[in-house]
Amino acid sequence: MGLFRRRKRAVPASRDRAADRADLDHLENFVRTRKGVEAYIEPRTTVTETTIMLIADDGEWTRRRVGGPDEARRWAHRTAIPIYDVRLMGYPQRMRDYNERRKRRPELY
Repeated sequence: MGLFRRRKRAVPASRDRAADRADLDHLENFVRTRKGVEAYIEPRTTVTETTIMLIADDGEWTRRRVGGPDEARRWAHRTAIPIYDVRLMGYPQRMRDYNERRKRRPELY
């Protein structure tokens, strides 16, 4: 019957992948090709690892995985862009305005 048998603990399967060089290359390209880029650290969740969101002067944005908050800060300092914690600062209004413009006129983007 097995009432007193020990159950094996299930290992949670991660649906996320680790950050890789392609992620950093994408972020570096975004910084090189846009004006006024700022970085926002997004905390790890149950679904994704730590991410960094880059937001340009016009509100255009991109998001990629990073190795952790410390790695994100080092990357931003090396790239010479300001970095903020999204839990403390929130997202800038220009990003919401950009999303609204894209929603209203998707053919322009």
